[in-house]
Amino acid sequence: MPMTMFGFRRALGSLGAGVLVFGAAFGLSVHAYGEEITIATGGPTGVYYPTGVAICKSVNKLTDEHGITCKAVTSGGSVDNIERLRAGTADFAIVQSDTQYFAVKGYGPFKKVGPDRHLRAVISFFPESFTVIARKDAHIVSLNDLKGKRVSIGNVGSGNRTSMDLVMHFKNWTKETFGEAWELASEKQREALCDGKIDAFVFVAGHPNDSIKETFQTCDVTVVNTYDADIKKIIGRYPYFGPVRIPGGTYKGMSGSVPTFGVLAGLQTTTRTSDVIVKQVVRSIFEDFIDFRFQHPAFFTLNPEQMVTRKQMAPVHDGAVAYFKQMGYKPRVEHVSPPR
Repeated sequence: MPMTMFGFRRALGSLGAGVLVFGAAFGLSVHAYGEEITIATGGPTGVYYPTGVAICKSVNKLTDEHGITCKAVTSGGSVDNIERLRAGTADFAIVQSDTQYFAVKGYGPFKKVGPDRHLRAVISFFPESFTVIARKDAHIVSLNDLKGKRVSIGNVGSGNRTSMDLVMHFKNWTKETFGEAWELASEKQREALCDGKIDAFVFVAGHPNDSIKETFQTCDVTVVNTYDADIKKIIGRYPYFGPVRIPGGTYKGMSGSVPTFGVLAGLQTTTRTSDVIVKQVVRSIFEDFIDFRFQHPAFFTLNPEQMVTRKQMAPVHDGAVAYFKQMGYKPRVEHVSPPR
């Protein structure tokens, strides 16, 4: 049974006395000596950026103890974040589980560079729903209704685009399937939709999302039911997808829940990041977990045990595994292995 929040907090509280013992047992320094880490997130209007900010807030609260300072930076999204991790221009990144899978396997946007054998998972966060927002006057009630419409399919390099490319592949669609195919960044989509330049846009996001909330407040829109036979095929074929429902009442005028599918957002790093830094980042989040959950509405349903035990598409970093085991959790270290 999952540990209660009180029990979890009490268990975390006992960690302080055992930090030195933990460090000695695993051969790790408990202090990172002035290390500065960067977390690549996403656009300023999505959930990734406030997630990175919340992580850094928790890390920076304990800087005097572990010596680490943390900064969250905006980025082009999941694919861009993987590229930053590969290049060493970011230490951690928020990444969708599908993009994580593609990086590990060397598929899709990573076909040219090949499998990433250095990518490591840290923890999971919230589910992200493949979301289509449409103007009500466009009369779009299903995915197939997007044909012939003006649709923003997401900017190249974003998680939005990666997921939409997969949907288009399963439906045998191309850009010519749409009346107009726009490639807008997340922060540009609301304005284009409400100005009548496009009929719908794709947004893979945790809910509630501030940008989508603002869209509902600005113009007359709806969330499209995207769950159909093709989506069921996608879920059946790929381990990183699952059915999701966006609850009714999430946004103004949403009377009922809307079925769709989605992925998980998670914190990633690489083998270049030391065990002690990863351990201290995870420790900072979990010791501050009650406050962390209230940093954004998308965090309200976070459960520490699920964050640790959900199946990952990449190996879990040794520093995270060591911390989880000390806290009594059995991390799910199985993952989708890259080809040999």
